[in-house]
Order: sequence, then structure tokens, then C-alpha cells
Amino acid sequence: MDVLVIGGNRYIGKRLIALLRESGHRVTVLNRGSSPAPEGIEQLVADRDDEKALASVLAGRSFDVVVDQVCYTPRQAEIARRVFATRTRRYVMTSTVEVYAYEDSAEPVAESALDLAAVTVDTGLPWEDPEFLDAHYGEGKRQAEAVFAAGTPFAWASVRVAHVLGGADDFTGRLDHYARRVRAGEPIAVPVVNHPASYVYVEEIAAFLAWAVRADFTGPVNAHSPSPLTTADLCAEIEKLVGGRTVFREVEVGEVSPFSFARSYGMSNARAASLGYSFPDSGEWLAKAVSETLGAER
Repeated sequence: MDVLVIGGNRYIGKRLIALLRESGHRVTVLNRGSSPAPEGIEQLVADRDDEKALASVLAGRSFDVVVDQVCYTPRQAEIARRVFATRTRRYVMTSTVEVYAYEDSAEPVAESALDLAAVTVDTGLPWEDPEFLDAHYGEGKRQAEAVFAAGTPFAWASVRVAHVLGGADDFTGRLDHYARRVRAGEPIAVPVVNHPASYVYVEEIAAFLAWAVRADFTGPVNAHSPSPLTTADLCAEIEKLVGGRTVFREVEVGEVSPFSFARSYGMSNARAASLGYSFPDSGEWLAKAVSETLGAER
């Protein structure tokens, strides 16, 4: 198949491209040109926010599947819906657990918990402002999904990715935050009631996206490992690797550490299972993921 990956320069994307290539697909990458595509992969350069430029670079091109790694706003979704209307038969958008920001359920949240038809889409918000976009990440993804769900000329699916762990190239610095404090025995701020959350190994989410390219499901699907993890679970693995001692400091208000949550962040992966995909339990890969990211901390 001919597959276009929008974004894909780092982390999950580069693993996805490698898997697609190994499976024999013809892969093309579209990005702004700030970094080159992997060797042997065709690269198209355009700003996805510039509809005219995007349509121009895609002139005369079509793809069996598009995997959109960097659709963050409803404006971007509307541009994509128009530009790819006659250029693909299937569109897979990488979304996020953050679309469930308004949910707080003791039970794992299923895809149906979010009614995309009821989501208000507002393209007039300052989505081009990086600070606004960062502060409204989940809302941007939710509205982008709603744009596609309202109707597309191609088959559309969204993959709601849990919190991702693993890889020496993890650029978030979140595990480093813990490693520094655990090693020094410094307090780690957490909510008074600190809920577990769903996670996924970086290699596994890349594999799932590659699987989604070949699949034919539509609509949203949660993507994560069974068995949610707590902040304590993460810190226990970090202690094994770097030594030190975990000290939690409960706070009623104020900023807390990453991967600590005042509300439930657990998703259900029943739909993924019903579609025929089985995620490994988080206990099977957690130690490896922590070691990969913090290997230099030994």
C-alpha cells in the first residue's frame, strides 16, 4: 500500500515508519522540512496549516492510507478533510487519552463516553498561539475528532493513545523528573488522592498504528495496555534503576508532578480487543521502558 505519514519525525512516528517499511508498504512523509525523512523515504515539504501549499505539494498524488501524527486543532482537521477528500481512501488520526479530560469515572472509560456529535467546534479560537494550544491540547484533539466524525469522503479512524513510556529518545523529560528526585530523596508533589492511569509502551503503540493502517475499522479506538499504573509503580521501577528513595508530598492545590492525577485516567481497551488486537500487560514492559529512558542514569 501507499501510505502517507504526516509528521513522524521522531519518537512514535519514526518507529511507525520503520514498521510500515519493513511490512513492504511504500511510505511517504509530509512535514515542514525542519528535519529530514529517514533514509530511503520520500519527503514532501509543506506547512499543513497552509491549505494552498498543502494542496500544491500533493497535486497529482493519492494514497491508500494517511496516518496523521500531528493533527492538533479543528482548523487542521478541516483543511485535511478538504485536501484529502479525493486523495485517500482511509485516514487514521493519532489522538489522545486527553480527549476524556471531562470524564472522571472509577470504571475504565470506553470510546462511547465521548459523544463527538455533541462537541462544539470553534475554529475561531486562537489555535495558532502555542501557549493556548498547549493549554488546550485535549480540547484541540477533541474538536479535531469532531470535525472528522461529522462526515468525511474517506473512511476515518482515531487512535486515542494513552500516556506513552519507553525509548532512549523520550523527549518529554517526565521520567527524568522523577529520577532526579528519587535519587536525591527529594519530595515529589502528588494529589491527595492520586489516581492510576492507562499507559502504553512506545514500541507497542507504533505497532498498533501500523496494524491500524491495514485494518478497516472506523471511528475512535482506545490504545493502551491493560493494568493501569500508579505514580508509585513508576517510582518503584525508577528506584531499582537509579537507587535513592521515593518521597511523596501530598498537595491539596498547586502543580503536581507529571504522571500523577487528581482524577481517573483509565481507559477501556475492549474495543481494540474486539477488533482483534491484544495489548501486552503493562507489567510485561514497564521495567524495560524505564531502563531504556533512564539507562544513562545507572
